[in-house]
Amino acid sequence: MAPRITMILGDRNGIGPELAARLLSEAETHAAADVEVLGDPAVLDEGAAAAGLTLDPAHASTIPFIPVDGLTTTPGRATAGAGEEMLALLAKGAQRVVSGDSDGLLFAPLNKEAMHLGGLDQEDEMRFLANVLGFDGTVGELNVLPGLRTPGETGLWTTRVTSHVPLKDVAAEITQDGVFDGISFAHRTLRAAGVDRPRVGVAALNPHAGDGGNFGMEEIEVITPAIDRARKEQIAAEGPYPSDTVFVRARNGDFDVVVTMYHDQGQIAMKLLGFAEGVTVLGGLPVPVTTCGHGTGYDIVGQGIAKPDSMRNAFKICVAMARSAVQGAV
Repeated sequence: MAPRITMILGDRNGIGPELAARLLSEAETHAAADVEVLGDPAVLDEGAAAAGLTLDPAHASTIPFIPVDGLTTTPGRATAGAGEEMLALLAKGAQRVVSGDSDGLLFAPLNKEAMHLGGLDQEDEMRFLANVLGFDGTVGELNVLPGLRTPGETGLWTTRVTSHVPLKDVAAEITQDGVFDGISFAHRTLRAAGVDRPRVGVAALNPHAGDGGNFGMEEIEVITPAIDRARKEQIAAEGPYPSDTVFVRARNGDFDVVVTMYHDQGQIAMKLLGFAEGVTVLGGLPVPVTTCGHGTGYDIVGQGIAKPDSMRNAFKICVAMARSAVQGAV
């Protein structure tokens, strides 16, 4: 039985509706899952027009949900109305999965500025969804390059111990518990995506992995003990490896996921390896949630040139996670 995926069109003022229309126009999409579009049908029509497509009504099953009366599209602009709409759609979509009406949630690119204008009180959409679902467990963002290695594999994933903090504060926030939690979180999330025994590569913090303590003691005193602790929990973790070589090894297929110590340590590598194909997974939530690895593309809205690769990959990962969740519940 095919999983059921709820798709949200993202920020109506960005390229999301166009990407969604392109995804819905592909036969492979409907062979993989039963897709429902949650939101304003007029926005999907606008996206199809931008993409130069005429959607088959049978392939554009829409659940009309219009939380902001009288809202119109203003291409290329972050607006409070669009932000309010995005938040309501996210909440509604997640609730459909929790209630059993759907198996996974996929959303096209959102805009954080618009969402804050529209009432977002949390740091980002991941914390917003955790709050909506009443979930207080560990959550984290993972970035994925599905096509980095051979077809049929899950590709390369990354997550990080610290995220949106000043670089000057990173070292103080690298703790043994934090590194262990990052490794464990990566392991659990890939298991949920269908990887039986994820291979976890752990990046060092300092140049040359600290060079035996000459360039810092974090590798010796914090990161290595955390890796040893994870291995005792039967997690296939290795490292710490210098951050300027760990992604070379990952690209060559040594790891399924790399745990980095801070934001740019992983983001720069991943975006160089495949910016247009990348996917973001909101890991740890009680429902599968994926999205594009890029933004709303305000500068190219309506031009029909937005590339669907990232949206397509996000859909495939959402399907895999939804299928794994359904099988696990049986």
